[in-house]
Amino acid sequence: MNECGELLKKLGSLSAVTGRENRASEKIAELFRPYCDEVKIDHFFNVIGIKKGQSENPGSVLVTAHYDEIGLIVTEIEDSGFLRFSAAGGVDPKAIGAMEVIVHGKKDLFGVIGTKPPHLIPPEDVGKAVKMDDMRIDIGYDGKKAKELVSIGDMVSFVSPPQELLNNRIAGKSMDNRSGVAALVEILKELNKLRHDDDVYVVATVQEELGLIGAFSVTYNIKADLGIVIDVCHGDMPDAPSDETFPLGKGVAVAVGPVLDRRHTKAIIKLAKEEKIPYQIDPETGDTGTEAAVHEVAREGIPVILLSIPSKYMHTAVEMVCVDDVIATGRLAARYIAGRVKE
Repeated sequence: MNECGELLKKLGSLSAVTGRENRASEKIAELFRPYCDEVKIDHFFNVIGIKKGQSENPGSVLVTAHYDEIGLIVTEIEDSGFLRFSAAGGVDPKAIGAMEVIVHGKKDLFGVIGTKPPHLIPPEDVGKAVKMDDMRIDIGYDGKKAKELVSIGDMVSFVSPPQELLNNRIAGKSMDNRSGVAALVEILKELNKLRHDDDVYVVATVQEELGLIGAFSVTYNIKADLGIVIDVCHGDMPDAPSDETFPLGKGVAVAVGPVLDRRHTKAIIKLAKEEKIPYQIDPETGDTGTEAAVHEVAREGIPVILLSIPSKYMHTAVEMVCVDDVIATGRLAARYIAGRVKE
């Protein structure tokens, strides 16, 4: 696995359930520091890397990619020791039965999500989807000990370390959107080889899974001339609609739609062709469901480009991306920043 792949595995191993990103913020800051003039972590744990431009009157480019992951939150500790829970972010109950988890209590506690085995399910319920309300986390303790170690409101992360697959693929939890953070590092590395006039802010944002919250504070505090958002889009999967999914290994998906700036989008597609950087076109009819919608309405509005990395099995613990697509995303964004034509 190449350097970017190893970075992606490192990022995928971090725990940063949405709303508790402080567990990983300093580690991401460490990845930015070798390439930035300044790195800071704000009050919400957005990680902001600043790379100064080389012109006398630099403009500013803001590149965001969220680093929070979906998870669970403890809602009740039963006298039996079992933990009830709810979703933190868009968790599909069908995808979490029998999963291994870490409960982030007074110390990290290994647990499993338990459901009734098929032998004990009433005949009328066989074949029905199991509701999250009917699941419990079992950490192996009785109620007294569980209540000593766990509090209501503690976060829970999934245990699914990144795994290499054939054809330069990596699968695991939180590829949405640690692959975007890996692309931020690729941008910084590429910019080290290029002259760029503008100040560049690369920001790993928080609480995207709760409603794009980190992006709101960042786009307000950093007055940018151009925004670039890096996220994932749906990879191609069996029986998934072909017009909403994109093959892995075929390059970055460049979004086209009403929220996205037409002039910059056309220009970055033209650059991808000239530089022979593999890309795909992603038609987006609405607000895209990404931080691009936040850039568009920040202050007087930031012209924005959306670059997406195809990811299979989104919002599960086995999200899969291709490292080649991450590299293509970073290269295209960096070269566009370096060659950006001013207004």
